[in-house]
Amino acid sequence: MKKDKTLGSRLFDVTNYLLLTLVGTVTLLPLLHVLAGSFTTAEELARKPFVLFPTVWTLTAYQYILSTNALFQAMGVSILVTGLGTLISMTLTSFMGYGLTRRDLDGRKTINLMIVFTMLFNGGLIPSFLVVKNLHLIDSYMALILPVSISAFNLIILRAFFQGLPEGLEESAKIDGCGDFGILFKIVLPLSLPALATISLFYAVTYWNSYFSAIMYINDANMWPIQVLLRQIVIAASGIAADTGSDFVKPPEQTIKMAVIVVSTIPILLIYPFLQKYFAKGALVGSIKG
Repeated sequence: MKKDKTLGSRLFDVTNYLLLTLVGTVTLLPLLHVLAGSFTTAEELARKPFVLFPTVWTLTAYQYILSTNALFQAMGVSILVTGLGTLISMTLTSFMGYGLTRRDLDGRKTINLMIVFTMLFNGGLIPSFLVVKNLHLIDSYMALILPVSISAFNLIILRAFFQGLPEGLEESAKIDGCGDFGILFKIVLPLSLPALATISLFYAVTYWNSYFSAIMYINDANMWPIQVLLRQIVIAASGIAADTGSDFVKPPEQTIKMAVIVVSTIPILLIYPFLQKYFAKGALVGSIKG
């Protein structure tokens, strides 16, 4: 029989609901403003700096952004870099993270210390550029992937997750004649889907938002990712006056910026629902019977 809640418990629930509603509203309003602002006319945006529901809807900003075929090419570059980069990063991070959980690995503590050290200190911009240049990676997609293929932060998180798996599973697998790679692919990785999905999303967002490294290492405009191209579109929109003799009038700079944010965010938003279920899913449900 369900017990009646006390007055203090009810007040606690109400307070939680109010706080969560407030946080959700504060988080959602800027996103709605950006989305609505991208469909707003120049007059309304100048008259009302904060818009949630435009009185007149227009696609002028998106027509301006989509007026060049380079956008689809840049989108393809970003998809390629994001997909290939995430695959390479997850492969390297998983192998290294699992290896560092092995207690029989010589120098394990030293390697872990070196990984943490890279989170505090790094060579800097010029040495990084020289390394990429000497490896002949300039104007190569690998220049956007290899320098950031392993994140020390993501590696530490995944290593800690692997360490939390019961040692009995590995010992049982060894008794059954399973090797190191068999343990990794048949036991560790299948039980680590929540962590793998989370780290994959972290890597995917990093590669999708690749901007500064593309400016540094990519000189060919045909190889620009979407973020760099959208930056050029915003610069062009703010620096070129509208052609009064044309039927197409350039939308205001602020509207283009909002449309750029929407275009660059949509792909990640489309991926997130497919990974969301793994975030709250228990990693070891049903793995060991009591």
